[in-house]
Amino acid sequence: MKMKVRKAVFPAAGLGTRFLPATKAQPKEMLPLVDKPIIQYGVEEAMASGCDQIIIVTGRGKTAIEDHFDTSYELEHMLEHRGKHDLLTIVRQISDMMHVSYVRQKEALGLGHAVLTAKELVGNEPFAVLLADDVVDSEIPCLRQMIDVFEETQSSVLAIQEIDRKAISAYGVLDAKPVNGRWKGQLFEVSNLVEKPKPEDAPSNLAIIGRYILTPRVFEALERTQLGTGGELQLTDGLRELLKTEKIYGFRFEGKRHDTGDKLGFLKATVEFALKRPDLGGELRSWLKDLKF
Repeated sequence: MKMKVRKAVFPAAGLGTRFLPATKAQPKEMLPLVDKPIIQYGVEEAMASGCDQIIIVTGRGKTAIEDHFDTSYELEHMLEHRGKHDLLTIVRQISDMMHVSYVRQKEALGLGHAVLTAKELVGNEPFAVLLADDVVDSEIPCLRQMIDVFEETQSSVLAIQEIDRKAISAYGVLDAKPVNGRWKGQLFEVSNLVEKPKPEDAPSNLAIIGRYILTPRVFEALERTQLGTGGELQLTDGLRELLKTEKIYGFRFEGKRHDTGDKLGFLKATVEFALKRPDLGGELRSWLKDLKF
């Protein structure tokens, strides 16, 4: 019987130091792209891809995330009383959209550790991992594209994109060979993974971005994995351990990835998403044209 992906894990326990002082008292995942928190884009992508159970890995100072996806009786009452039914609908959609569970990562010991923290809630089934920093704008949700690959391969699938060699040292990088067939040019079978290599040591320019579909055996692999870079449990190292017993594929998805964990990437994403909005795009485009550089 083929395995189905129903659960999506969102590691959200990081400190967000790159956005200080804005993230001193609020999670970076709650920074808004136009008028929607970064993490909500990922949650909506997971839901549109068929995941009906969301697991958010939180830490200290992250209660705003839980509040955002919870019911706000006072706000709903106020909006209803004032007749602001359009806003009331938007607010209710957030709390009604899905079932959310939370698990606490007590120490920031890396992405692999965050994934391992979700083991009990995930159970013995495949699951998705989405990093909220990576917002992917695509006609077919990025995760849905990956689930289609998983349903055929029944193996772990990593979202990848080609990265300039000069920036490759910030990523997990694949040593992989192309797979012919339905996804020719997009699908690669992984033979090795390297965490943040020097440009001259990188086996390719195919880098892992913040979307994963993983089989439950990844938990056993992570438990066997030694702490790596920065004294943290790196997910890439755990995947290398998993590769000893299972196939792993890299998938070059269709769509545009915005790295909102980077200040410039966040600003670019904000402008691009706003330009697509019918209520904002026209005026913003005119204003941008009038700017004198």
